[in-house]
Amino acid sequence: MIEVGTFNRLQVVKQVDFGVYLDGGDSNTILLPLRYVPTDCAIGDWLDVFLYFDSDDLLIATTETPKAQVGDCAMLKVVDINHAGAFVDWGLSKDLLVPYNEQQKPMEVGYSYVVHVFHDQNSDRIAASTKLNHYLDEEPVWLKPRQQVQLLIAARTDLGYKAVIDNKYLGLIFREDAYRPLKIGEKLPGFVKNIRKDGKVDLLISQASLQGDHDLGEQIIQYLKEQGGESALSDKGDPDEIYRTFKVSKKKYKQALGSLYKSQRIVIQSSKIKLIN
Repeated sequence: MIEVGTFNRLQVVKQVDFGVYLDGGDSNTILLPLRYVPTDCAIGDWLDVFLYFDSDDLLIATTETPKAQVGDCAMLKVVDINHAGAFVDWGLSKDLLVPYNEQQKPMEVGYSYVVHVFHDQNSDRIAASTKLNHYLDEEPVWLKPRQQVQLLIAARTDLGYKAVIDNKYLGLIFREDAYRPLKIGEKLPGFVKNIRKDGKVDLLISQASLQGDHDLGEQIIQYLKEQGGESALSDKGDPDEIYRTFKVSKKKYKQALGSLYKSQRIVIQSSKIKLIN
């Protein structure tokens, strides 16, 4: 059985001047246009093709790889708007529709948005939505604290950043756990910080924060040893430089320095820190 909006492995059953036809099972044969047909392709060959609907709403195959498949979330740019909705570029010859009733807020040409791609069974069309909470679970039961996940930053909120988790769930990165400004559409690894009583997920973008200030302190000690016993990254250091070096916020870094100072392992000066031998 074929799956529309994803890659399928189908067999060539007929050759014509304008391409080849693939066995689509209950969907009969599906055209792969000539420009996508591999050299020396023959009847009986198996091809990996992406299935979608062309401008005439006919099921068609391509060997091109779209920027997102059905079930995926991706940052896509609006290239046109008409009476049906907004059209985003998803890497194929036919742009992807985001209907008006699937827009969290009105979309504008030239701007990019994080969307969820879905197969509308009622209209039998592939479409997208910026209403992520309609398609992604905000109270997943499969995630556990400290679990590593892949994140897609979807939106800014008053509390921090809304993020898509593994293309399936939604979670929140609190502003104090972000450690640096995050960009909408940015992809990065993360960790489940906590599952709240209401089932919602809090996230982190740094493994160092899961390990706590003690382990961060050991990282700082090791770094000082590698730097010959001193570093210009004092408690007044540049936040971006601190993040690049230790993947933590300046606040976390200062807390770790304070613990090392109290345990008499380092000296903190105005422009540098030094290891106590």
